[in-house]
Amino acid sequence: MSILVFGSLNIDHVYQVEHLVRPGETLPSTKYSRFQGGKGANQSVALARAGADVFHAGRIGPEGLWLRDAIAAEGVNVTHVGLDNQPTGHAIIQVDPAGENSILLYGGANLTVTSDDAHYVLSHFGEGDWLLLQNEISSMPAILREASERGMTVAFNPAPMTPEVLSFPLEGVSLFVVNQTEGAALADTEDASPETVVEALQARFPNAGILLTLGGDGSLYARGEERIRTPAHSVDVVDTTAAGDTFIGYFLAELLAGESVQKSLALASRAAALCVTRPGAADSIPRRDEIEDSSS
Repeated sequence: MSILVFGSLNIDHVYQVEHLVRPGETLPSTKYSRFQGGKGANQSVALARAGADVFHAGRIGPEGLWLRDAIAAEGVNVTHVGLDNQPTGHAIIQVDPAGENSILLYGGANLTVTSDDAHYVLSHFGEGDWLLLQNEISSMPAILREASERGMTVAFNPAPMTPEVLSFPLEGVSLFVVNQTEGAALADTEDASPETVVEALQARFPNAGILLTLGGDGSLYARGEERIRTPAHSVDVVDTTAAGDTFIGYFLAELLAGESVQKSLALASRAAALCVTRPGAADSIPRRDEIEDSSS
């Protein structure tokens, strides 16, 4: 069973700072690094490192060819990564000593995906295939509609959560993966408590599974009457940048391999815990053998 990630490819410019910059403040950085990133690319790498059969679709500019080569080296099929004359998308990321981050995104080539691109890519997939989406590329409504029409199983991580998401054709989504802030916005509720968010999302999307990520409090999965809570692992946090992407990739890879939701969540939690002990985005995503070694 294959999974297509239709999503962003970014160059991450990461700055270590004493604290996240406040409005009007000029703050020196103690260290600068460049990493491959973008939520789409990160999730593709996580899926590949977890052992899934992954295809990535998206667009890059001329200076982003190394991003395509980097995910291809992980075993990701990059046939549908196109080259554009716009700059490659990038992110400016601040990371403080506690590992918390603040991210400024520039969409660049990620925002040149057209409905024709969506039709061409999705014509190579169909019923039985999975599609994983985020919200860092253009033509999302067209992608969602066509994937649903083709009978694909759609997982949607609406990050960054923007007002436009509420108007997307979301009735074909099979699994929503959200944090509390994203979940409350998607459910249109001011109460961001886990149970309230889950119940509100289930009321709006009764046929979908809901996976609510809770940071240090773990995660909550819900489908129908089923509830599965998974605790987070206690580790020394260095950088949380790709923790959510790692969690999603490992969770879906295990599901596609036929494992139960509970086992999939447990592995995803271990993977995310190992991820936050390292700096960077895609570079911090652990490989499967590392997770197995850490649990033995």
